[in-house]
Amino acid sequence: MPEAPLLLAFDTSAAHCAAVLLSGDAVLAEAREDMARGQAERLVPLLDETLAAGGATWRDLARIGVGIGPGNFTGIRISVATARGLALGLSIPAIGVTSLEALAHGTPGPVVTSVDARGDKLYLSDGGAPMVASLDTLPALPRGATCIGHEADAVARACGGHAAASAFGIAGAVARVAMVRPAGGRPAPAYVRAPDAAPARPVPPVA
Repeated sequence: MPEAPLLLAFDTSAAHCAAVLLSGDAVLAEAREDMARGQAERLVPLLDETLAAGGATWRDLARIGVGIGPGNFTGIRISVATARGLALGLSIPAIGVTSLEALAHGTPGPVVTSVDARGDKLYLSDGGAPMVASLDTLPALPRGATCIGHEADAVARACGGHAAASAFGIAGAVARVAMVRPAGGRPAPAYVRAPDAAPARPVPPVA
């Protein structure tokens, strides 16, 4: 087995199921499957396959990295719950990484990252706290920034910057950030805004 600590990272915050097994800076195995639904059933088998492809077992892991959004509410809950359960069962830390900082990782600043928030909205960050905006109501952004993610071309036009692809895939970026981030507390979803779906109201009995 490699001497460097092993980290398994995964993300289901959008229409995908992605995982990476990292040893130090080296990627031992990586997988990504695009899917609009079914992440809950597919995630753990995909993690098993990623570990096997990298010649590792669950007990070899030193830590877990997980994408915590913002993004798809259900997908975020799936990943975060899985990461918490694995961390508890394996007695190792789980480190949460936002989608927006993962997109920015490996790109020199200034960087503006964006994720689809649906309803003509996007989650946006220029390195600070994530915010919700639309292309018609963008906040002041760093001039000449590298813009990565959803509607990157339009965001770049607004700030006089340029659009670019992220330096790493989403799971790979989550892994690299989580590998060096100090452990502390449990990962929590980064929802930014409340879910669109409201809980069902109780229906009174029919007399």
